[in-house]
This record gives sequence, C-alpha cells and structure tokens, in this order.
Amino acid sequence: MAKAKQTKQTYIDWYRLMLLIRRFEEKSAQMYGQNKIRGFCHLYIGQEAVVAGLASAKQDGDKVITAYRDHGHALAMGISANEVMAELFGKIGGCSKGKGGSMHMFSNEHNFFGGHGIVGGQIPLGAGIALAEQYKGTDNVCFCYMGDGAVRQGALHETFNMAMVWNLPVIFICENNNYAMGTSVERTTNVTDIYKMASSYEMNAEQVDGMSCEAVHECMKRTADRARKGEGPTFVELKTYRYRGHSMSDPAKYRTKDEVEAYKKVDPIEVVKEQIIKSNYLTEKQLEEIEESVDAEVLASVEFADNSPFPGPEEIYTDVYETAYPFIVD
Repeated sequence: MAKAKQTKQTYIDWYRLMLLIRRFEEKSAQMYGQNKIRGFCHLYIGQEAVVAGLASAKQDGDKVITAYRDHGHALAMGISANEVMAELFGKIGGCSKGKGGSMHMFSNEHNFFGGHGIVGGQIPLGAGIALAEQYKGTDNVCFCYMGDGAVRQGALHETFNMAMVWNLPVIFICENNNYAMGTSVERTTNVTDIYKMASSYEMNAEQVDGMSCEAVHECMKRTADRARKGEGPTFVELKTYRYRGHSMSDPAKYRTKDEVEAYKKVDPIEVVKEQIIKSNYLTEKQLEEIEESVDAEVLASVEFADNSPFPGPEEIYTDVYETAYPFIVD
C-alpha cells in the first residue's frame, strides 16, 4: 500500500514528540545512574515511532494501555514530562502520586491506563476497557500494547477468543523488538511472524514497519476505523527495535554491535528529520530551536521532580480500595 502524504505539522509533531521521548529516556538513564530513580527502569530508546504514529492517528476519547516499558506511551498520551519524571523519582507530583514508579504510569485524565508490571497482564484489561466503551455506546477504541514476550502468555489466547466472540473495539499491538528480555523470538517459536497468531481466531491482522511513523499512523488509523464501524478487533505486529538493554540492569550482550548499528541506520527520529529538511518544512535553525526547547523541557522535569516531595504516610491508604473501616494515621 502506498504511503499517504502527511501534513507538514504532522511531521513536525512527530519529530518533537520522538525527540522528547529520546531525550527524556537518556536523562532517565542518567538519573538512574545517580540513584535518583530506583527499582526497575525500562527505556524506550529506538521505539519512538510506535507511539508517535499512534498519537497522530487516535481520536479524543480513545484509550491506551500497555506493559512496563511505558514512559514513551505516557508522554505520547499528553502526560507532562514533569509528571512522568516525578513518578520515576517516586514523588507526589508524579502521575501516579509517586506510588507506581517506572512500570505503573497512569492518568485517567489522559485516557492512559498503564503501565503494568505483570507480563501480559494488561491484555485482558485492554479488552475490558473496549467492552466498557462498547457497552456505553461510544465510538472509542482501546489500543492495547504488549511486547513479543507477552504473546506467549495464556491470557492472550483467552482474550483473543473473547474479543472476537464479543466483537470488541480493540486494537492489540505487539511491539516486536526481537527480544523478550534476552531471549530472541527465534528461540521461543517457529512462527516468527507473530501477527499470524491471530489466524486461529479469524482475527484481522497486520505486520507493519514499527520504525516508520507513516506506516504506524496509517495502520492505527485504518484498524481503528474498522473497530469504530463495528468490524471488530485487529492484531498488529509492529516490527521495531530497542537500542538499549531490556532494563537498566541489562548489558545486552546477547546481540552484536553490528545488529544494533544496522537498526540505527533507520532511526525514526533521523528519518523524520530528513523528511522535514527535504520537504523544506523547517530550517536548520528552526530544528535547533525545537531541540533546545526539548532539552529545556527535560531539564525542567528533573528540577520539578527534585523539588516535589515524597508521598506522605497517609498516601499508603489512598487509591487502594474502599473500606467501611477507615484507618487512622497519626
């Protein structure tokens, strides 16, 4: 299928969003090294086009849910860099009040429902969100992200079956970055084209270049339109790649430098930047101004996170569950 021509503003928005995610994640790695961020931390460097293409294709009211590599999704859904960085720092100013950390970003205001630490745990939840939209009679869809490791979970098969039976408005999206932690797709299955797993449920499925904003945008728009018209769910495999290890504690010695460098030749940020220059959408000076603006935004997020207080002891009992016997904290 020929690529549709996107607008000048779309390319500029893609560039700024992807650059923000890249710089934010680089700064997060630095803050992790300074012990400002603790626990698990999974960076999104390399996979930015996956969420940039969605950001330009979704409509207001659509819902997004994902796994624990979620900083990029949170930023793409409009959660501020301040709130995301403060959450990483475990501060009250974070989008989950500092109680979720890296793996559990959340914002009802921005229709972002996590950030889930359990592998594959978000898949049935994504179908549940879609069921709620169907029940309420909206034309909203749920974009449910997962990694290539999560497709080995039994919950995926149960959810696919129910989603097809109930014709739910959900787009299941596998971000196939080739490795589940350090295990390559080839070592876990003889069906390396993951999108084919949908065929046993007669579910619509596509395999798309996840390093291309254009390809992701077109796919998300097309499959969402299907769902809005009542034509049911789709399983999308986005072929992407992470430049860093699985988490901050992973030296990624299971792959060669040549492999990583090969993917960097199609870095989505550089590809979009080249398109902007080629199309005369912005001058070099204007691009530099965007870069400076992004750098300032990321630095400001660190300052905000540093200055935000830690949650007080009373927060232990909030956002957990309702009880008829409230606890009293002295």
